[in-house]
Amino acid sequence: MKTLLLPPGPRGLPILGSSFHYFRDILGFLIHMRKTYGEIAFFKLGKRKMYMVSDPEIVKDVLVTNNENFSKSRALKRAKMVVGEGLLTSEADFHLKQRRMIQPVFLQKRISKYASIMSEHSHRISEQWKDGQVLDMHKEMMKITFSIVVKTLFNSDIEKNPDEIGDALTAVMKQFTRLVFPYSEYLDKLPLLGVKRCNEALQKLDSTIYEFIEERRGDEDSYDDLLSLLLSVRSGESDSAGMSDQQIRDEAITLFIAGQETTANSLSWSLYLISQHPEVEMKLYAEIKSVLGSRLPNMDDYNNLKYTKMVFTEAMRLYPPAWTVVRRALSDYKLKDYIVPAGADIFMSQYVIQRDPKYYSDPLEFRPARWENDFIRSIPKFAYYPFGGGPRLCIGEGFAWLEGVLVLATILSGWKMKLVQNRAVIPDPLITLRPKNGLKMILEKRDV
Repeated sequence: MKTLLLPPGPRGLPILGSSFHYFRDILGFLIHMRKTYGEIAFFKLGKRKMYMVSDPEIVKDVLVTNNENFSKSRALKRAKMVVGEGLLTSEADFHLKQRRMIQPVFLQKRISKYASIMSEHSHRISEQWKDGQVLDMHKEMMKITFSIVVKTLFNSDIEKNPDEIGDALTAVMKQFTRLVFPYSEYLDKLPLLGVKRCNEALQKLDSTIYEFIEERRGDEDSYDDLLSLLLSVRSGESDSAGMSDQQIRDEAITLFIAGQETTANSLSWSLYLISQHPEVEMKLYAEIKSVLGSRLPNMDDYNNLKYTKMVFTEAMRLYPPAWTVVRRALSDYKLKDYIVPAGADIFMSQYVIQRDPKYYSDPLEFRPARWENDFIRSIPKFAYYPFGGGPRLCIGEGFAWLEGVLVLATILSGWKMKLVQNRAVIPDPLITLRPKNGLKMILEKRDV
């Protein structure tokens, strides 16, 4: 059998490959790979062959042009333990069917109706803060996005203990690294404490989702939201032709987690970066004050909050909530001078590409103004792709942009925030990119 030519990369250890170095510092490992071995590199995680690509044109080819030649990665197949066959993990025709069914709830005309909910709910929660108080702002952002997702996707004002739900999500996210570790399938049935906590957290999340479903089934009123759409598919047809309770749960919990988790992380990183750059904070507040005065933002304000959007854009460049995309080759794939064999993975990291000096001057610096003058058009499309791309582009991208800008404008119109001294903020690459150990900040009430 002819030996395949491999891209450059670390030798790794017998059996484990580069697993030890990878899981010890995932983001540092990936940055090192790009700097040391170039835009195409190779490493192994156990027996898994990983072709790391940092070329936007190749990313486009994998995610868009030849997307049918790839399936979801092992990691997302393992994520079915959490989200089942939801949009995040489903494949092929089933995924296409589900996406077409759910797409109407995220049309622009419907998203625009959510603007007032986003600003009102973030204002209500931020009004509970106290001047001089020290809070974990990641938890507070989780509360805000939880409140918004409950109302917009489930049309409910019930707030079922957001701290408890946040803790459950954290437990699930922490266990995800274990789920994707080589040979982790053998650990699933062992009575490990982490496995137990993850299972208990999943039960809590399931309980919350099923409560929403049960509540809606017993309500004869008509609602224009996602949950009603999912339920109507089943109630209007036979059980065999419609969606089962399990399918409804899978789609609901996928969007519940995505709608809360990813935006909360992006908002948290935005607040962290703003706190480290007083010149950005001053310019940002000046715009918010000029556009809004003393009122809450609405849909008409979204396009006028230009600098606010640039801040959110730049925060997602440096700390993209989805920090990597992995695809598994279904058949041999030509990768420039190399052949990726069927069954191997192509590893593409937004975190790496969006910090590449080839596309960004001073790439590690937080500079929202870089996005002026339509800068996005001067770089390759997949040099900035925090929401993925191709047929699996995040269905809620428009929702996330609107929420991020309006929530930032709402809370920063009334508050300044300063990071607690001597507390390092470290990114934690779980399913999404969270600030490890939270984001402790001192609040200062603005004189309005």
